[in-house]
Amino acid sequence: MSTTRRRALEAAVTLIGTEGIRALTHGRVDAAAGLPAGSTSNHFRTRAALVAGVAEWIARHEMGDAGTPEIATRDEFVGALTRMIEVQSGPLAARTRARYALFLEADDDAVRPLREQRTGMEAWVRSILTRLGGDAAARNTIFLMAAGDGLLLHRLTVDPDAPIDDVVSHAIDAALQL
Repeated sequence: MSTTRRRALEAAVTLIGTEGIRALTHGRVDAAAGLPAGSTSNHFRTRAALVAGVAEWIARHEMGDAGTPEIATRDEFVGALTRMIEVQSGPLAARTRARYALFLEADDDAVRPLREQRTGMEAWVRSILTRLGGDAAARNTIFLMAAGDGLLLHRLTVDPDAPIDDVVSHAIDAALQL
């Protein structure tokens, strides 16, 4: 990926994450990225192409950030989900807000990469729940994902210092039916 394209996408994510999707224009991305006027439109001819490019960029980076570590114990699972929520509500909060904004306001084609990334995350969580608690626990995948999303949204909108570990521990225990 060219440096210009990367800078434009990083600036676009920050714009959406701090000012909302309506702030996303080629000119504002150029300015935020410190690029010459017209640079972003050279890579993304239309606003729809820019929105789709941002969604793809976020999905690719979130998959890389999360990784899918091999989880063998409940405590490892608690630690992994806690770290993900800490990072997504802390240093990567603008990117998380941008992801939510895209889910809410972009068209289905543009957010397809984000939905695919989410499907992969669900499969990872389901596989861990199955390994740790069998089929009954695996049926609680959506519950656990929703609990994590709720905590993440709470930290982004209401209380950035809300405790994570205890909530994640309780949610995992409930999913495992402990």
